[in-house]
Amino acid sequence: MTLPHDLQALVRDLLDIRVWTAFDIDDEGRVLAGTDDLGSLQLVEIAPDGTRTPLTDLPSRCSGRYVPGRRAVVVEHDNGGDEHMQLSLLDLAEPLGRPAAHDDLQPLVADPAHMHNLQDVTETSLVYSTNRRNDVDMDVVVRDLATGEERVVFDEGGYVAETVVSHDGRSTVVNRLSLQPNSMVVGVVGPDGSRPLTDEGELAYHEQVAWSADDDAVVMSSNHDRELTAVVRLTLDGDWQVLVEDPGHDLLCWASPDGTALVVGTLADGAVRLAVHEADGTKRCDVDLPAKGLADVRWAADGSRFLVSLNTPTDPGSLHRVDAATGTSTVVVDGRDAVPPALRDRLTTPTVHRVPTPDGERVPCFLYAAAPDGDPGLAGASVVHVHGGPEAAANRIFSPVLQALSLLGFAVLVPNVRGSTGYGKRWYSLDDVEKRLDSVADLAALHDWLPSQDLDAGRSALWGGSYGGYMVLAGVSMQPDRWAAGVDIVGMSSLVTFLENTSGYRRAFREREYGSLEHHRDLLEKASPISYLHQMVAPLFVIHGANDPRVPLSEAEQITAALEAKGVECELRVYHDEGHGLAKRVNRLDAYPAAMGFLARVLDSARR
Repeated sequence: MTLPHDLQALVRDLLDIRVWTAFDIDDEGRVLAGTDDLGSLQLVEIAPDGTRTPLTDLPSRCSGRYVPGRRAVVVEHDNGGDEHMQLSLLDLAEPLGRPAAHDDLQPLVADPAHMHNLQDVTETSLVYSTNRRNDVDMDVVVRDLATGEERVVFDEGGYVAETVVSHDGRSTVVNRLSLQPNSMVVGVVGPDGSRPLTDEGELAYHEQVAWSADDDAVVMSSNHDRELTAVVRLTLDGDWQVLVEDPGHDLLCWASPDGTALVVGTLADGAVRLAVHEADGTKRCDVDLPAKGLADVRWAADGSRFLVSLNTPTDPGSLHRVDAATGTSTVVVDGRDAVPPALRDRLTTPTVHRVPTPDGERVPCFLYAAAPDGDPGLAGASVVHVHGGPEAAANRIFSPVLQALSLLGFAVLVPNVRGSTGYGKRWYSLDDVEKRLDSVADLAALHDWLPSQDLDAGRSALWGGSYGGYMVLAGVSMQPDRWAAGVDIVGMSSLVTFLENTSGYRRAFREREYGSLEHHRDLLEKASPISYLHQMVAPLFVIHGANDPRVPLSEAEQITAALEAKGVECELRVYHDEGHGLAKRVNRLDAYPAAMGFLARVLDSARR
């Protein structure tokens, strides 16, 4: 079914909304931001007076950081979503007068066969992690920006998530994934070599690592020896100190580069409340922001101010400059300006629910009500939208897909099934390895809850990307009597072939969550949707990027071929300039309206 013209226009208007995010702020108050005005996320500089200067127009999305003390930006960019990040320098001292193309960049680290992730930039050095040694392990490299000389400072294996250079330039803290589910290992590399600061065998998550002002400790968010994350200080001698904690919520932490202050975020059902604290954890002030949503923070080097990217269900991304002394914020970019005026008052704010399960758990869930003026043929129909990860969460952020589905007339449920983060260590551990199908069972509980919200249980579909795509396929294959249709975006149809074919640098860390090919093959086969092919009857719409390094295209191709051979309706759309998801607006405008039209047709016919 093709959507009616007026509904097509509505969906396109939502998908065409420009988004903003913040990458950096310099000593003069200039903001390095990203916006997808040109079709994918590109760099824009915003002057203190609000003047916006587009900096890049590259073939694929990019990000960047200022070089301290210079008018230059280190640009991180890939090719067609392949995630083989390359690092280049963009000189801002002599403006081009137009956005920079690829040939305008000065290559710093160019090796298209491997990934090079930007980790830190100092006045003299670039720090990045790379898998070029063996395609699997991530080494940490420090590159002298003046001479180009490089030295490897960490090559002990594993996937590096964060590295930060100490204030004196003598040491680097390295935060990498461990082989325990959803766990990290923090270590320090210095003049005397490297050593771990945390226990590699502990089930504990650490993130947002930074140096203390005197370089004798690191400050981070951690759930070491606790259920919920707190803001902690860990000395180089191994002493732990809790600086800020909340008995009911996970805490996030952004330390100022000079180590003199902290921004602490309290995460409650997918929304963050911010406050500024002193370095010892004492609260300084709340941060004045206009709405609840997900926030990210970028500090100025001197700790006097910081930039907040705020994304809410009705705001696609506003940027706020905050005075660190008072918490007072001023708007740098109002994201709602990008929302067409006719749509602003029609956007849906979700309600928060807890959905009971047969085994006594309660699944956190956001419910976007169907718009009262939606398609009457969809009254009572619903879509359950499952997030990726699985070590991630659905948050209360702007999603053009969720808003479009709601305005079309679907009720949309957005759950944080067991295994999701943001609700403590116990909850995110409830889907590990042999518990995988307990997470899938949460879908059935959500389905059984639909009638309590006056929704038709016979007219509900699944939608999800990455792990969410796996959950779509798991739902329609393992619970065939419940789901009328599915939209699978870059999902895994077999956990066995996924692990066999995913990029080498990811395999070990996916196995820690799903189980290993060597020890858990029977379990992986049992949890694979394609093992239940004989039960699959629901129509399926599949979207995949040809360059996906995480979930190979073969995962979509094999389930599509199998369903076609079985006579089950299944449409596959492949985008040859995309990777793990759709980064380009032109592709989103092609894929998502078609997927929504597919759901509207199937769920409308299901009522007859």
